[in-house]
Amino acid sequence: MMSGSTILFYLLAALTLTCGLLSVITRQIFRAAIYLLFALIGIAGLYFWLQYEFIAAVQIVVYVGGIIVLIIFSIFLTQQTGEKLAVQRSGRKIFSALAVFCGFALTMLQVYQHEFKTAAETPLVPTVKNIGNKMLDVNNTGYALPFEAVSMLLLAALVGCIVIALRSKPETNTK
Repeated sequence: MMSGSTILFYLLAALTLTCGLLSVITRQIFRAAIYLLFALIGIAGLYFWLQYEFIAAVQIVVYVGGIIVLIIFSIFLTQQTGEKLAVQRSGRKIFSALAVFCGFALTMLQVYQHEFKTAAETPLVPTVKNIGNKMLDVNNTGYALPFEAVSMLLLAALVGCIVIALRSKPETNTK
């Protein structure tokens, strides 16, 4: 018999995976953004389930509140909310599948090569002060590099949204 915590985990995981898959395979751009929104909310729910409230709050503020709002804003600026995306060529689909496989293989290689800490070591209490010290620490135990990577991701999302918003509408012949 499964506990309530296990059922909650499976529900959050199913929400995240289903919405993530739907955001990739749908051809309507606004629906893709909404599916991505729910996938990111599912990830925040998993952080809450793991009792990392600060990281969950950052997930909601940065990704749900920042990136998704920028994406939806740029979709509305293009005035193409009901338009369907073009069907991609099979070469692009094969390249995308190959890129996903390579990313997955690289991730699994890193996981298997990483030496995880043993349970004998005392874990760090997830307080705001400890998380802040870890995020700004430039040593091997710090997270300054991932913190900067997230800031670059936000900058790339902002530039991408501006590019989408500035794209000219296709001209129609009214003759």
